[in-house]
This record gives sequence, C-alpha cells and structure tokens, in this order.
Amino acid sequence: MLIPVKINKSIDIRDVEITNTNFKSLNLKEEQVEEFLLSNIEVIFQDETLLVVGKQVTNKENGRSDLTAVDENGNLVLIEIKRDVEDIKQRKEAFEFQAIRYAASYAKINTPDELVEKIFASYIEKYKDEFELGELTAYEKATRILNDFLEKNNADKTFNSKQRIILIASSFDSQTLSAVAWLIANNVDISCFELSPMKIGDNYFIDINRILPPPALEDFYVEVDDKKRPVYSEKRNTPITRSYLPRMDKLFEWGVIKAGDAVVIKNFDNSEATVIDTKTV
Repeated sequence: MLIPVKINKSIDIRDVEITNTNFKSLNLKEEQVEEFLLSNIEVIFQDETLLVVGKQVTNKENGRSDLTAVDENGNLVLIEIKRDVEDIKQRKEAFEFQAIRYAASYAKINTPDELVEKIFASYIEKYKDEFELGELTAYEKATRILNDFLEKNNADKTFNSKQRIILIASSFDSQTLSAVAWLIANNVDISCFELSPMKIGDNYFIDINRILPPPALEDFYVEVDDKKRPVYSEKRNTPITRSYLPRMDKLFEWGVIKAGDAVVIKNFDNSEATVIDTKTV
C-alpha cells in the first residue's frame, strides 16, 4: 500500500489519487511490455545478472518464445510475458505449459557455440544497430559477448545445466499460480513476477513483485560476521569433526580443498566428485 505524504518537519497526507491499472487499460500491447523488459532487465531483476540472447525465438513446431536469456550460472532462462490475467485466461494452452514446451526445446542446446548458432547470432543480426559490430560478423560478436559473460561469471563449465522459466504479467489467475507452485515443489525452476502499473497523481509507476517462489524465512536471517573467525592457514594432522558444512569459499580459503581434489558425501554411495572452483564440482 502506497500513501502519498508531504514531509516538512512533520508528516502530512497529501491529497493525491492512487489508481491501480493494467497494461491493457493503458492501451499497451504485449510487444511494448516486452520491449520495456528488454531495455530495463537489469532494473527488474536486480538480484541477478541476465544476458538477453534472443527475442521471439521460434522452435521447429512453430512455438514462439518471448525473451531468452542466460543467467550468471550459465543456465538458459525463458521469459514469457502476458499483459494481465485476462490474456492468460484467453489462451487455449495454459501459460505455464506453453513456457515448459519452449524450455524443453532449449534443453537440447549443449554448448555456447550451439546457442550462438541457433539463437544469439540471429538476434544480433536483427538488432545490429544496438551492437557495435565493427569488422565482426554477428556470429563473431555473439560468440565474444557470450564467452566473456560466461568467463566473467565462472559459468563456462556449467553452461545450460538446467533451464529456468520466468512468467511475467500484471496479474495472475489462481490456476496458473497453483500450477507454478506445484512445479516449484517438484524442483522445476520457475517463478512468477507481477509488473503492476499504477497512476499516482499525473505520474505512472510500475510496482515489481516476485509472487512465486515466496521468500524463505532463512532469506531474512543475518549471518554472523565471519571476519572475526580464526583463519586456518595450515592443515591439521587430525581430522575436524563438524555438525555443519562450511561454505566452499571458506574451504578454499582455509586450504582444506583446492581445484582438482576429489570429494565425497559421507555415507552416500557413488557421490565422488572433482572440485572445479568455489561454486562447482
């Protein structure tokens, strides 16, 4: 709830009308919402870094996805957009099922080169005025941008290990939210964001909220300051028994493990893995 106020050594309520609206009432088309997302993706998804690599990508069954991105872990992210709940209800196929079909087709992209060839190069070619190509072809530019992004985020070895889905609308119906909640409970990486336009006085604002998945209680906990913990610079001759697992970056810092070491989960068969870095085995 927003309350317009005037502050001048006191707090007084201003006589300003707040009106909730939607994109359809503002005569905005889905393509315009899509362009807004494309231009402001770092503002809307402030908690993560996304590289947009495709727009209106068509699969072999003539399915057309809205936006395609790569996240900081190298996963392909499918972003599907509807203006509001009425647009969702008017679809013959459920909103979330449509996104699942598109995400399934992305599971076949195994390497960054495949992503460039099938999606990213054509996206840059179509919107080349927005990219400084110089003497590079669209394929070469796409390869450089994608490889730089993956290298910067240490995600080249985890490229497309899973696919994610983000659904966006100014409002959702209960059946869509119910289906998405069930998918989340069954380990599908899918989320719902509401982008709700509102008018305050003569100005327009967009309220951005992640509806699903809801934040966990642990997200609100404040961690203990680890700067005051003792630093273990030497390996001990006797094993350390712990009732919890330290973070991987701490194990690296303490010299307990390093890249190339083999690790196993105690009492779990066939759990051996090779350490790549602080994030990946």
